[in-house]
Formats: sequence, C-alpha cells, structure tokens
Amino acid sequence: MKKYYYTAALFFCIATMMGQGVLRKAEIHFRDLAYTQAAAEYEQYLEKEKNPKQEVLLHAAEANYYISNTGAAMRLYEKAYTQNKNLPAKDMRYYILALRGEEHYEQADALLWNYLATKDTILQNNKSQKEQLVELTQKGEKYKLDNLAVNTDKSDFGVVFFGKKVVYTSAKDTVRDGAKTYAWNQQPYLSLFVADLNADGTFGKEKVFLKNAQTDYHNAAVAFSPDLKTAYVSVNNVSKSNRLQNDKAGTNNVQIIYGRVSGERFDKKQPAPFNNADYSVGQPALSPDGKWLYFVSDMPGGYGETDIYYCEIYSDGKLGNPKNAGSVINTEGKEMFPFLKGDVLYFSSDGHYGLGGLDVFTSTVSGVGQFSLPQNMGKPVNSNRDDFAYVLSADGKLTYLSSNRAGGKGDDDIYLVTPKEDEPCVKTVKGSVTNTKDGSPIAAATVKAVKADGTVTTSVQTDAQGHYEFSIPCDESVTVIAEKPEYTTEQGVISADPVELDFKLTAYADLVTKKENAEMIDINPIYFDFDQYYITPLAAKELDKVVYVMEHFPNVVIKIESHTDSRGKDEYNLRLSDDRAKSTYSYIVSKGIDPKRIESVKGFGETRLLNKCSNGVQCSEEDHQLNRRSNFIIVKK
Repeated sequence: MKKYYYTAALFFCIATMMGQGVLRKAEIHFRDLAYTQAAAEYEQYLEKEKNPKQEVLLHAAEANYYISNTGAAMRLYEKAYTQNKNLPAKDMRYYILALRGEEHYEQADALLWNYLATKDTILQNNKSQKEQLVELTQKGEKYKLDNLAVNTDKSDFGVVFFGKKVVYTSAKDTVRDGAKTYAWNQQPYLSLFVADLNADGTFGKEKVFLKNAQTDYHNAAVAFSPDLKTAYVSVNNVSKSNRLQNDKAGTNNVQIIYGRVSGERFDKKQPAPFNNADYSVGQPALSPDGKWLYFVSDMPGGYGETDIYYCEIYSDGKLGNPKNAGSVINTEGKEMFPFLKGDVLYFSSDGHYGLGGLDVFTSTVSGVGQFSLPQNMGKPVNSNRDDFAYVLSADGKLTYLSSNRAGGKGDDDIYLVTPKEDEPCVKTVKGSVTNTKDGSPIAAATVKAVKADGTVTTSVQTDAQGHYEFSIPCDESVTVIAEKPEYTTEQGVISADPVELDFKLTAYADLVTKKENAEMIDINPIYFDFDQYYITPLAAKELDKVVYVMEHFPNVVIKIESHTDSRGKDEYNLRLSDDRAKSTYSYIVSKGIDPKRIESVKGFGETRLLNKCSNGVQCSEEDHQLNRRSNFIIVKK
C-alpha cells in the first residue's frame, strides 16, 4: 500500500513538473510573439491545471485573440474575469472585442458602457457611433463583396493603385526559395506583388514588385506619390546585411523606407527620419495632392496601441515632423491602414464602436489636423472580424477591402467592393374583400392596380379568407380596383406605405328581387306628394339604389313602370303615373346613367292592380298602398 502511494505521489510530481515545463514554453513563445505555438501550449497546460492563475488565463486569451481565435479568447477572458473583474485596460478591451468577434453584442455593450463610465466624452462618442451604425443597418446593405481569385490560403491584403496596375501584399509561399516563416502565425513573411488591373476589377499577370527593395522579412503596405515616381514601403527593421535589428526587449519593429521607382527597381532609398528601433512606423498613405504622408505608429506619446500620424512632404521630397491625428481619430485601441480620397479619411479601428475586430471608418478632413467624428461604414464592408485597407481608385469606379471574415480562402483576403444595383422601390398593397351584407369573406375576387390610361399593372385574386397582397413600384400612380362577377366593383386610392385597402362588395343577388313575374331592383316604395310627381328627398334615396346598381353593373338595362291605386279617375291616374315614371327616369339620367340603358318608361295608372281594390271596392289604406308602386324591371344584365 505504501508503495502505491509513493508511486502515485511520484507520478503527480512528474506530471506537475511536465505541466510547468509546458507553461514555461508557452510563456517563452508568448514573449517572443509566437502566438500560434503559445496558444497551443497554453491549451495543453490548461487542460490539466484546475486552478490557473489569472495572468496565465489572460496570456492564453491574448495569444488566441492575436491569431483570430476569438471563441477560445472569449472563454478564457471570461474565466479570468470571473476570478477578478478588475481586468487591466488592454485585457478588458480584448475581452469586449472577443465578445464582438463571436457576435455577443449585448454582453459586449454592457461591459463597454461600464468600462467607459468615467470617460464621458469617449462614452458619448461610442453611443453616438452605435446609433449611427444601427441607423445604417436599418437602411440595408449597399454593397456586395467578391473574393478575388488572387487570394490564397495565406494572408493577402492591402491593394494600392499603381497606374494601370495594382500592388498588394501577400504571404504566399511561392515567392522566394527558402522563405522564412513568421513565428506569430506560422506563415511566410509578407512580400509585395504587382499585377495588371483588369477592367472587371480582377488581377492578372502578377509578379514580385520592386524585388531589390524587399527584405527577407516583412515587406508590406506601399504608397505612391501622385506621379508614381516615389514609393513609400513598410519593411522590418533590418541591417545592411539584411539581418533583423531588434529593440532592447528583443522585438523587431517596422520602419518606412522611401525612394525612386525606376522601372522595376527601387533606387535612392532612404529611411524615414522618424524611424526608430524602439517602435514601429508603417502603413503609409498619401493625401491626393501628395503633400501629406499619413502613417501608423506605436511611438511614445500616442493615445493607444497604434495611432495614425501625418507629416508634411516638402517640395524637395523630405519629410517633416510627425503629428498625431488627435483623439477624435485615435483611441486606446488600434487605428490602422489610413487612406485618403478627396476630403475623406478612411481607416480601420478596433477602438471606435464597431461590429468586431477592425472596422472601417470614415472621417471628413476639414483642414490640417481637423477631423470629424468617425462613422462606421456598416455591413457588408464591416463584419465581426478584421476589416481593413479600404481603398478607392482615382475615378471612384473600383474599391477594394481586405478582411479575414468567415467564408474567405485563407487568413486575410482581398475583396472587390461594388455597389449593389439599386433595388426598385416597391410598396406593398394588402387588405381584404368582404360581403357588404354580412361581412363574410369573398374568395376569388380580383384585385388589380390600374394606371390612369387603363393599363393593368398588377392583378391578384383573394384567398379563401378574402385576403390579397401585391407590390407595386413606389412611384407608380394607380387606382386599386376590387371586382368579381355578380358583385359590385369598388376602388381605392393608395396614399401610404404599407397600404392597407379593405373592400366591401355587394352581391348582385342582394340588390334585386323577383316579384310580379319579373326580376327588378329591390327598393322600398317611392312616395310622391299628393297629386304631385316631383322627386322628394325620400324618393331620391330609393332611386339612388337604382343608380347604384346601374353604376356597378354596366350591362344592366331596365324599364321603368309606374302604377297608382284605383282612387281617382282612370284617365287622371294614367297621366299621373306616366308623369311619375318620367320623373324617375329624369332623376336616374341626371346621375350619369346612359339613357340607352333604360329601355322604356311608362305609367300604367290603375290598370295593373295587385289586389281586389278596384273602383268602388272598399279597401284599407295598406291595401291601396300596395298598388302604388314604381318598378325598375331588369330586362338585360
């Protein structure tokens, strides 16, 4: 038994020492910026360590964040945050960015507002940028992105226009024999390529650009003077013997070199005067007039991890002293990849409010060092990953973006950005068609949109519930008509969007009646004043029903017959009934009904009594009233 415990304890000690060995390797690789290896070793260590220190969790999270593994970074930051919510500023920022990278926006916002609670101006700027981004999102995406064929499974990014060609950066491993590997992401170092620019925005006939300017390490982010005779290039800080020159901490930084472009050579090259082994300067961009150089640096005195700076380019080509672009542009995060078009500065940032990682922002330049609050370009230019190096051609016809978003071919990819064809503005028209009598739905009714010239632009039928829906162009002026055989026809005018138009149709069968062996329009008795034949208001109300039927059923033809009771002389009653029939005819015609649709108009006096109440027969008033009638008999429909 003692032997068992001794063996188990020995095994535990060996396992502990092995775990510590893995952790030491992870920390060394983390210090040397070899984040791919560090992340794997941290993962191996944390699988067995139940109570890791917060510092280890933060380093592991940061290593994963740097290689774009935001899912693992988010989980590791969460564990560290659970141990102690008072995270260092950079780690809190990266935690928020990792949440955005995984599209946990509500949680990220809650942490961000709390983090910025004591920074009023920055907090308000972020909330303003969020409102602008939400409003932009509601308007829909204005662009479409096409992944270019030139992309590889390595990093490809940073398009720059060079006359009728383009220059871009790539880590594709077919460039140089024995190309070195960058420890950060285990990819070859970056090189510059030049390619023909095709009319459709694709690239062709690519080759290494300015081969004599490129080191054995990173060569990226080039800019050209307007006359294309001067180039500014970002390269690793190397000695004349092409060896890396590191700072005191062992980190190699980036510098800008510039010189003359002579065919395929780079001559008279010299370092920018503000290069320094202790910090990086790179990602050059020129103002459209070629008088200002913008670049990115982490030099001391800035606002964040990397800031955008600018300096004057004098007439002799020398560079002035660098100036920070200020707190409107720069944040405590990363501002990178400046590009200028007209009076607009395009750049990428993970410090302004965005969707995740680097987002592309725009700012209006109103004067030297004068910038408006940056505005997020929204989707699809931006995603939950890194989106950067947004550039436009001089004529504005071609636009490129670099991104490591999901769905690409590799690490960073180059995308051609083109405006979406304007989708035609349409408005929806919908509603129901029901029966006037009982409100029941009318199925299979036709609802159509008709132009002023009678052209039918859209026609649909109602469903079993009497519902319909269709769309028409926003600028189309139409009348909407609802109809069905044996029903009245109704119409409505569109005045809003979305349009809801409900129609009530009356069935022909509900407007007619059968009596006296004929089909006639169903109305109440028409009363005339004693010994008169002019139309009273009550009579007009009933005659309007006749007009209604004839308006809605244009094939209906009627004949008008008027009758009296037996009281009074026969000849008088005959003349009075005829006058009353003609009076109703005149009223109907006055309402716009074609006289040809009234076949005949005749008064019959007391010749067609409906009961026994003839001359000399005693009858009640109700019996006599039954004989006083005007009939509108349908002879054709």
